[in-house]
This record gives sequence, structure tokens and C-alpha cells, in this order.
Amino acid sequence: MGKSESGEEECPMTRLIALIASKWALPVIYNLLLAGGPVRFGDLNKSVGRVTHRELSRTLKRFEQMGVVKRKVYAEVPLRVEYSLTPLGRSLHEPILALGAWAEKHASRLAKGKAANSQ
Repeated sequence: MGKSESGEEECPMTRLIALIASKWALPVIYNLLLAGGPVRFGDLNKSVGRVTHRELSRTLKRFEQMGVVKRKVYAEVPLRVEYSLTPLGRSLHEPILALGAWAEKHASRLAKGKAANSQ
């Protein structure tokens, strides 16, 4: 196990949860994986869904700090910025796409469960 800032051993699952804790973390990684290459901010925003620009930007910055996402700025007018997964981010391919396939397979049942629980 790795050491935390306080010098104590840190559980690997704790570090993973820190990576995916926000509401938009998994959808962002999932859509970057599906894209298979660099994606512009606006295109990623459209593919993720109802995420605000601020929240998407915050999520991407956090992923960049953690070494999961690479941000590339092109000196063009208008400015062009692309995001792609690093090798560490691409290593999430199998588990994230498996979760995505599970979510798609059970989407209708999940929606029914939500409706049943809100009554």
C-alpha cells in the first residue's frame, strides 16, 4: 500500500474512490474511452450530457492532476484544447467499459427501480 500525506498506509480502494468520487467522474472517463483519442471540451460536454461547463472543467483538472487525463492546448485562434487519457487512464478501459455495458444492459430496470423507490 502507498503512504498518505500523513505518512500512514493508504488503502488502494480509498485512492480509487478519491478518483471516481464525483458525480461526473465515471461518465467523463467512459466517454473519453469511447472516443478512443483526443476530444475537444465541447464535444466531451455534449457526449457526457447535462454536466455544467464548470463541473466538467473541474473534473478534467482533477483527472489531469492525478495523471489520468492529458490536456493539450494548441496555439490557434480560436484556441483549441483537447483532452485524452494517459496510459494510466487507458488502463481503466476494461473495468469502466464493463460497468458501462452493465449500465446499458440494465438501464430500463434501473429506471423502474428509481420510479418505484420515489413513491
